[in-house]
Amino acid sequence: RFVSLAREGAWLGKGDAVARISGPARSILTAERTALNFLQHLSGIATYTADCVARAGGRCAVRDTRKTTPGLRRLEKYAVRIGGGENHRTGLHDGILIKSNHWRVAGGVGAAVRAARRGSRRGRPLPVQVEVSTLPDLREAIASGADAVLLDNLSPARVRRALSVAGGRIFVEVSGGITRENVERYARLGPDAV
Repeated sequence: RFVSLAREGAWLGKGDAVARISGPARSILTAERTALNFLQHLSGIATYTADCVARAGGRCAVRDTRKTTPGLRRLEKYAVRIGGGENHRTGLHDGILIKSNHWRVAGGVGAAVRAARRGSRRGRPLPVQVEVSTLPDLREAIASGADAVLLDNLSPARVRRALSVAGGRIFVEVSGGITRENVERYARLGPDAV
């Protein structure tokens, strides 16, 4: 028997009870370590996310990474939402992310966006986001009609220049090297998301 003693997303202190579990000792002891590992892992994600969201101060959305632990994607993304963050996407079915290696093979940013749009029309239209790291690539993503750009591994100074070029014409997400220690600095620049 499981009785929750805290609401989802509540801040708890050291020693605060989370739940009360009763039943056969063998069953409880068999499941205990796995349950604690899940609770610690997911609570850690939610807590880290909440800290980043607080540091961003409402200036932009805080989104999760696209990289998750195999088999735990839904749970980890749920933990991000509990911490006040947003999910970048759940899987490949949610949107098209054109990374630099993709658009290089396709013949450039514009060619890759056009190809993605053609492929997306076969089913339901999906948003297209392009990873860029130079101003010419950013300009090409805007001109080609991408829905969003992912500024990858840029310094704050380069992000500032890129945001000036974007001029609010496209959703701008900053990614790569974002940590709780520097998230406020990037959020102050004014992207749509980090």
